[in-house]
Amino acid sequence: MSIEVKETEKNVREFDLEISAADFDEAIQKAYKKNLKRFNIPGFRKGKVPFKIVEQYYGKGVFYDDAINFAFPAAYDAAIKETGLEPVDRPEVDIKELEDGKPVVLSVRVTVKPAVKLGEYKGIEVEKAEYNVSDADVEKELEIKREQNARMIDIDDRAVENGDIANIDYEGFLDGVPFEGGKGEGHRLTIGSGQFIPGFEEQLIGKNIGDEFEVNVTFPEEYHAEELKGKPAVFKVKINGITKRELPELDDEFAKDISEKDTLDELKAEIKEDLEKKAKDTADAENRNKVIDKVLENVEVEIPEVMVESQIDNIIRDFEMRLSYSGMKLDQYLKYIGSDLTKFREQFKEQAKKQVKTSLMLEEVAKLEKVEATEEEIDAELSKMAEQYKMELDKVRELMQGEYLESLKNDIAINKTVDLLVESANLK
Repeated sequence: MSIEVKETEKNVREFDLEISAADFDEAIQKAYKKNLKRFNIPGFRKGKVPFKIVEQYYGKGVFYDDAINFAFPAAYDAAIKETGLEPVDRPEVDIKELEDGKPVVLSVRVTVKPAVKLGEYKGIEVEKAEYNVSDADVEKELEIKREQNARMIDIDDRAVENGDIANIDYEGFLDGVPFEGGKGEGHRLTIGSGQFIPGFEEQLIGKNIGDEFEVNVTFPEEYHAEELKGKPAVFKVKINGITKRELPELDDEFAKDISEKDTLDELKAEIKEDLEKKAKDTADAENRNKVIDKVLENVEVEIPEVMVESQIDNIIRDFEMRLSYSGMKLDQYLKYIGSDLTKFREQFKEQAKKQVKTSLMLEEVAKLEKVEATEEEIDAELSKMAEQYKMELDKVRELMQGEYLESLKNDIAINKTVDLLVESANLK
C-alpha cells in the first residue's frame, strides 16, 4: 500500500502502516517459540504444546502483541525510508485492522525533526576576539613554575613570620565552652592566606615553636555557622613547627631543572610560544561561538519538547560520568545541594534548547551548502582513533560501521560547516 502521511499538529506526522499477512504469520510463529515454555496445558509437557492447541486454549490473540513487536521494526524502518521522515522520538502505535489471514494495519504517530528557516548566515559581522601575550604574562607563568617547584624548609631558629606555614594545635571557646568544629591538631596554616577567621593568623606572628597562647577573635557577621555569627571567641593555640617555602632562583639552572631548555631565555621563549598558542585557541573558540550565536539569531524553528528532554538526558549523563570520577553518585550530589532531579533537569532546559537549535541550524546549513565528509577526512579521523586507542587501523575500521560511522561522518560535516560560517564571517 502507498503510505499517505498526514500532519496532525506541528512536527507530528501520522500514517497507516501495513504488515502483510505472510509477514505477520511468520511473526506469530516467532512469538509462539518465544513463549512456548510459559504455556501450561493439561496433558502436555511444558514447552511441548503444539501451536494449534495453544491457539485453541488461549485464543488467537495470545500471540498478537509479541508478533506486532517482532514485525513492526522492519516495516516501520521501510516506511520511514519510503516517506523520508526524520523521527526524533519513538512512535506511538495503535492497531487499526487485525483480522486472521489479512494484512495488519497499524496507525503510527511520530514526532519528526522540525523545519528550519535560516536567515542570513554568510558574511555576518561579529566583534573579533583577540588575545595578546605580554612579557608580564610570561613572568606570571614563570612565577607559577617557581611556586610549583618550591621546596619546604624547616625553621627552628626564629619566630613565625608572615608567609610561613605554621603547624598548630588549636581549640576554640565561646564564653569558656568549646564549640563544635573549633578544634584541630597538626593543622598547617599559611600565615597571611586568610584561611582562618580575620585577626587569627596575625596573632601567630612572633610566636616560637612550643609556645602556647590565646588568640582573641570575633566571628564575622556573615559567618556560615548561625550560632557563631558576630560572636567573640578565644582560641588556645600551640605552635608545633614552622616551615617556609623556598623559591628557586630564576636562572639558567632553573630552566635546565624544569625543562629541556639550557637557558632562562629559551625557557621564556617556550612559555611565550605556549601562551600564544593557548591565546589563539581561546580566541578561535570564542570567535566560532560568536559566529554561531549570531547565525542563531536569524533562525526560526519550533523545537519539539521531546528533543529538548532528550538533550537534557545527554547533559545529565555527561554530568553523572564526570561526577563518578570523584566517587559521588547523582542522588548523593542532589541531596548535598538540597535539590531533586526535577529541579536539576529544569536548570539545563535553556542550555539544551540552544544546543538543539544549534544542531538543527548547522545541519540545515550543511544540507544547503552540500557539506559532506570526504573519504580522506574519514580516514584521517579513523587514524587518529587508532593512534589514541593503540589499535590497528583495520580493527578500528571494522568497529566503526553502521551508526557509528554515520555519526563520525556527521561530526566531520558539522565541524566543516562551522568552519565555513567562520571563514565567511566579517570578524571586525
